[in-house]
Amino acid sequence: MTISVLILTFNEAQNIRACLESVSWSNDVVVLDSFSADETTGIARISGARIVQRQFDDYASQRNFGLREIAYQHPWLLMLDADERVPPGLRAEIQQVVASAPPELCLLRMRRRDHLFGRWIRRSSGYPTWFSRVMRVGRVWIERPINEEFKTDGQVGSLRGHLDHYPFNKGFHEWIAKHDRYSTMEAQLLLSSQAPVWRWRDLIARDPVRRRAALKALIYSLPARPALMFIALYFVRGGILEGRAGWTFCALRAWYEFMIDCKVRELKRRAQGLPV
Repeated sequence: MTISVLILTFNEAQNIRACLESVSWSNDVVVLDSFSADETTGIARISGARIVQRQFDDYASQRNFGLREIAYQHPWLLMLDADERVPPGLRAEIQQVVASAPPELCLLRMRRRDHLFGRWIRRSSGYPTWFSRVMRVGRVWIERPINEEFKTDGQVGSLRGHLDHYPFNKGFHEWIAKHDRYSTMEAQLLLSSQAPVWRWRDLIARDPVRRRAALKALIYSLPARPALMFIALYFVRGGILEGRAGWTFCALRAWYEFMIDCKVRELKRRAQGLPV
């Protein structure tokens, strides 16, 4: 059994070729593009991928469109971002697990290795973080417009292998611009009914995704979160041992949390009719 692949793109000419090469073993690759202005779709078309375009509104809606509105040749789907790569070992594991999966198994999670300055920043990135990437078509849906949550009416499994992630391939300016947008969306969620809520029992749950969600909700309830984030990643998790890459990534993560706080305060003041 082979597996269909869905790759989400917007101006990913820098990344799309390597991503497609890492899934060249699939005979059904779809690129869901948000009307890129660069050579993304041309590169994907030459590589043999199908191109579907949809105007981007939010991440959950884009992924749900990919799950509901695109027809695939195979019952299982691997969903990727263009800056992710599937190493051979992970490919083999996915194919093996999917080939023998019972009907109730519908979603597979895996960990991701983040890279900066040519190295895996294992400590600085807060590894391990689990991401849902392989799913049975028709049994999974996405919630939360940013930092999405994958839901299923079936069982969830975990893989041993890792995705490789290159978040800085398009340059620091692009990472900063993207996280500027992310921070706006996170601030809006924090002030809405979708703000995360943590419970003590979730902090010790066996499910790593549930534990991480509860920990994130707890952290967002604490004062001085940006400073705490830097201390946790750089000193507690050991980012200090990863040289310039560790310092850079930990500082950027703290900056991202600081931007969220600034925008929450801005939104509150605007809602009260006060100047920023």
